[in-house]
Amino acid sequence: MRITLVGSRHFGVTTLNMLREHSVSIAGVVVADAEDRLAAAAKAAGIEVVVQANPKLVVASEIAPGTDLIITAHSHARIGKDALAAATYGGIGYHPSLLPRHRGKAAVEWTIKEGDPIAGGTIYQLADRMDAGAIAAQDWCFVKKGETARELWERALAPLGLKLLADVIDYIKVHKALPSKVQDEQFATSAPSLA
Repeated sequence: MRITLVGSRHFGVTTLNMLREHSVSIAGVVVADAEDRLAAAAKAAGIEVVVQANPKLVVASEIAPGTDLIITAHSHARIGKDALAAATYGGIGYHPSLLPRHRGKAAVEWTIKEGDPIAGGTIYQLADRMDAGAIAAQDWCFVKKGETARELWERALAPLGLKLLADVIDYIKVHKALPSKVQDEQFATSAPSLA
């Protein structure tokens, strides 16, 4: 399976490392900033890096030829319809909430702010609306009393995201399709970014 990774920062790098250990071919890495640590890690591994022309949108020409799956890891860019169509299975992303709860930016912060006793992560299919695509995999964890968003992310949600991404990749390898469960809109929440 050939994957194009779109991402940034630490979670982009840890996702790249997980993919390299997971017997898939990384066809290319797409970043919004040429100086991002994901770009440096990909170049060091000999993987082609493409810098987005528009930091808010990834287009088909930025997706590596022969891509089977696009994975986003800490990317705030929308993956255009043409880019999704360029990949055999389209694209998936990791969102650190139990979608449809806490769609949008700052999901972990909103989990803490709302006092949610349970958090979780979701692998979802990339779609036109942010964080609204069909669910491919989901799992949960408890939130510790007094835990900060960063502590929750580092302790549970980042590792959960890597595990769920690996699970979905394995599913695709076996079934030649993405698992898919439509999000139940009656449970959707969306909050503005925390300033």
